[in-house]
Amino acid sequence: MTNNKKNIRLRVPVAMQCSRYSGGVRSIAATMTKGIFLGLLTASFATHQATAVDDATQLSNPIRPLSAHQGAAAPAITKSEHVVVHRLKRANFERESASLDARHVADWVVDSGDNHGMPFVIVDKKDAKVFVFNADGRLRSAAPALLGLALGDDAAPGIGDRKLSSIRPDERITPAGRFVASLGRNLHGKEILWVDYDGAVSLHPVVTANLKEHRAQRLATPTPLDNRISYGCINVPAKFFENVVHTAFTGTNGIVYVLPETRSPQKVFGSYDVD
Repeated sequence: MTNNKKNIRLRVPVAMQCSRYSGGVRSIAATMTKGIFLGLLTASFATHQATAVDDATQLSNPIRPLSAHQGAAAPAITKSEHVVVHRLKRANFERESASLDARHVADWVVDSGDNHGMPFVIVDKKDAKVFVFNADGRLRSAAPALLGLALGDDAAPGIGDRKLSSIRPDERITPAGRFVASLGRNLHGKEILWVDYDGAVSLHPVVTANLKEHRAQRLATPTPLDNRISYGCINVPAKFFENVVHTAFTGTNGIVYVLPETRSPQKVFGSYDVD
């Protein structure tokens, strides 16, 4: 019995101590649990806030910056392009007066190289004038010209095979176009510049055999209104042909550009403005 009392005395303090200790542990555990809960709640709230802010950012700014990985995948515009600058070229008319169409075509010929390094001629039918250029576009000289009697730009089909007496006045046209020309001889053995061999069109010294036509006088007048007289050939002063045309085309072909009078040069030649 005594021993039992002692055991009781011994157990009670131990139990009380254990109870006090157990209470302390529970208090600490409760505190820790509460702290963990508050921490999780805070983290959850922060995550929710971050998600909300991110969603709001996407809504307010749908174009988002690339990530580092996306930025690396995107092509970088760092390659330098080699730019070729086209230097415009123009014909040199010196101080010679010329129409806008004549300058337009001559500039285009030089800038595009359409003459392929050969001398070239511009025949301006509206102004009844001929310009002869070196291959580089420098003017050799210019002179008045006599042209086909009828206005127009297209020759009648097969006209080159017909007799002159069969060609009507309305068919006496100097055709417009680009022609590869070369020096040659006519039926009388005189030198001419063949412009359109099949169409029997040539550029040659003025013909003065028919005195009634007054061709030499027509060339000397300052107006082009009386320069329409031929069957289609281009008549120039004899000295001009000998000193300019003959010299320019000796030993080489060249290009003759006969400007149109019913269409635009752009439609006939495919030319462009050199700006």
